[in-house]
Amino acid sequence: MRCRHCSASLEHTFLDLGFAPPSNAYLTREDLASPEKYYPLKIKVCDQCWLVQTEDYAQAVELFSPDYAYFSSTSTGWLAHAARYVEKVTQQLQLTQDSLVIEVASNDGYLLKNFLAAGIPCLGIEPTASTAAAAENLGIPVMREFFGEKLGKQLAATGKLADLIAGNNVYAHVPDINDFTRGMKAALKPGGSITLEFPHLMRLIEHTQFDTVYHEHFSYLSLYAVDRIFKAADLRVWDVEELSTHGGSLRIYGCHSEDVRRTSPAVSALLVEEARRGLQTLATYQHFQARADRVKDDLLAFLIEQKRAGKKVAAYGAAAKGNTLLNYAGVKPDLLPFVCDAAAAKQGKFMPGSHIPILSPAALSEYRPDYLVILPWNIAAEVRQQNARLVELSTKFVTAVPKLEVA
Repeated sequence: MRCRHCSASLEHTFLDLGFAPPSNAYLTREDLASPEKYYPLKIKVCDQCWLVQTEDYAQAVELFSPDYAYFSSTSTGWLAHAARYVEKVTQQLQLTQDSLVIEVASNDGYLLKNFLAAGIPCLGIEPTASTAAAAENLGIPVMREFFGEKLGKQLAATGKLADLIAGNNVYAHVPDINDFTRGMKAALKPGGSITLEFPHLMRLIEHTQFDTVYHEHFSYLSLYAVDRIFKAADLRVWDVEELSTHGGSLRIYGCHSEDVRRTSPAVSALLVEEARRGLQTLATYQHFQARADRVKDDLLAFLIEQKRAGKKVAAYGAAAKGNTLLNYAGVKPDLLPFVCDAAAAKQGKFMPGSHIPILSPAALSEYRPDYLVILPWNIAAEVRQQNARLVELSTKFVTAVPKLEVA
């Protein structure tokens, strides 16, 4: 395999999680009687441009199917984050009723509904029918397509040049990152801005967030790699913010390379910090596997210990990161009888690979677990708050990443 950005030969493995099904391929009861697709889940690092990336096995059309089950609006914290972003960027870029906002991977309209309410014209690009329909029900216009250079040029040819192109947690999900970036270049108005949010590779390494590795994430991004990819498409990163979302993310601001705006000192400062942390040094990537194995082993030992002690354990959050962790650890319903999730689209289904049933959070009150394992550790505080009543039942909350903690 060659690097998705610079085409250099990929010789170095960053992380090998064996074989796993796609993390958002939730199963119905009928599906349990059929064979399940597994793909290698191995992450490589390019020693030329330092883009970290999955090996090419799964195809995007298989990963992002019409019944895709991830709905952004399920998390109240994420909804609040989106609303704050819209308020900030509207003022910062002076967006008006004469502007156009395009969101790539607009999901269920969680973000664009804020622009709609403010009277700012918007357009969603979303290939998954299940989430696109939810956005359309809010009155948001949606193009049900995958985004790339062809679609970007098509938008430009029909006069749909964007004052703002937004992409939250999509940049890591595209198999051809160069084509996607050229698409943004084509659809961006002169003087327009791009904002992309994505988990920061530096934080993934720092906090051993190996469970954020799954097939839907084709790339694991540093500012250094993104800066190179933007320059190759005749774009420029002119500002960057560090965010707390998803365990540590970046929000980068991009523009055409000839744009008159000056590049913020924050860009060079973070590039220096990434270099200091070894993100352009092979040793940083070669020592990560052992740290991931320690997290996996500690969780498995904890679950076995509770089973032998006769304790009741359940989990909360049928998130993709949870599927990565459970499948790598080999956890099945004998150790974890069910997972609760607030998303109605997941309830009544089963976790891919582990086949653990997904129930409504209402099941917790009846089950009264001794321990509740919070799989989406990035919203652990929100989950604890929503399930505060369990504390009165003596339930303890458990997170496995970056290390096993029982609270």
